[in-house]
Amino acid sequence: MKHKPELQTGKLGVLLPGLGAVASTFIAGVLAVRRGISEPIGSLTQMGTIRLGKRTEHRRPAIRDFVPLADPQSMVFGGWDIYSDNVYDAAQKAGVLDGRLLDELRDELSSITPMPAVFDRQYVHRLDGTNIKRAADKMEFARQLMDDIAGFRERNSCDRLVMIWCGSTEIYIEESDVHQSIEAFEQGLKDSHPSIPPSMIYAYAAIRMGIPYANGAPNLSGDVPALVELAKQTGTPIAGKDFKTGQTLMKTILAPGLRARMLGIDGWFSTNILGNRDGEVLDDPESFKTKETSKLSVLGSILEPDLHPLLYGDLYHKVRINYYPPRGDNKESWDNIDIVGWLGYPMQIKVNFLCRDSILAAPVVLDLALFLDLARRAEMSGIQEWLSFYFKSPQTRKGLPPLHDLQKQLIKLENTLRHMQGEDLITHLGLDYYQE
Repeated sequence: MKHKPELQTGKLGVLLPGLGAVASTFIAGVLAVRRGISEPIGSLTQMGTIRLGKRTEHRRPAIRDFVPLADPQSMVFGGWDIYSDNVYDAAQKAGVLDGRLLDELRDELSSITPMPAVFDRQYVHRLDGTNIKRAADKMEFARQLMDDIAGFRERNSCDRLVMIWCGSTEIYIEESDVHQSIEAFEQGLKDSHPSIPPSMIYAYAAIRMGIPYANGAPNLSGDVPALVELAKQTGTPIAGKDFKTGQTLMKTILAPGLRARMLGIDGWFSTNILGNRDGEVLDDPESFKTKETSKLSVLGSILEPDLHPLLYGDLYHKVRINYYPPRGDNKESWDNIDIVGWLGYPMQIKVNFLCRDSILAAPVVLDLALFLDLARRAEMSGIQEWLSFYFKSPQTRKGLPPLHDLQKQLIKLENTLRHMQGEDLITHLGLDYYQE
């Protein structure tokens, strides 16, 4: 990694596999902010500040002024989807954003149409579309995607590109021999190996071309040794998995506080109702298993029951997602937390979060696009653990446990930006204030 990446002008192309609710909400949001009719609330890159030096120095620049991020005004958007709806029609069907807002953006949104997608119903059972590619094998699919990427870059005169998976959750797949090396993986593409799902083909195409890639779903996607190795070879930043939005966001806020105060937890029951395309996909048990694995991993990492068996050794953690069409994108989650206090006395916490999934995810997509582009210009390749802040199941080096505590993730992110710009890292020790 080099220090102080230079700001590059020109267009940043943002490529999105899956132009459904999340992607259309993200694109419409950026266009609305450009026009000055909305604000980028929820985006750390656009609204966050960062402390530099001692508290007594009172240096708190905006993050977007501190590091040379691309200007969202320079973004152009493209993507793939199994449905042929343009982004305006996709946003209307998703029902996330107000129709009047969408009508103000109609011309720009309507001009963005999806390229045919790599899709196999074997991996997402509840969806079926007609805007799909045909190929003799999975390597040919990868070549078609690379041709799409090159064509998009040329048509839009893009200087740089990033790719962020916004597609549906695929069925549960475990890492196997085909994922262990670049050679085995590329042979697997030629052989159309069943353990290489569409999301992994997109990841391969992007990484092979040196395009930063983030995975917003819990699929394995880029989180296999072959693609990590390829990312190092091509100098490509990668990050994942699974956008941290509703219920899991709350867990990474609440659980660290309970653990910090050494309060015990006997049980944490989580259930959700959701009616959008994501809810429909997760109604399939095989897709739900992929999501469940991602959501269940959070508490164990934060609470460390092996270190605190009395407090968390018998924790019962249950997660449920229920497809309920009338709710649309407005997900509702309930959490019941049975906690234990002084002398073993039981208490309970109830959380009812009425959230909007795509509204929470859209600024995450924006931040990841800008930070991944920054990482590429800083010559940071491979897994970008400093972006764990945005993911339910953060990707890390093999054998390295991920951090799930939201505040620790934020400290890691901010210190990476400080390091990048040659500023002192901040430990929050603070003894020097009292020793002067």
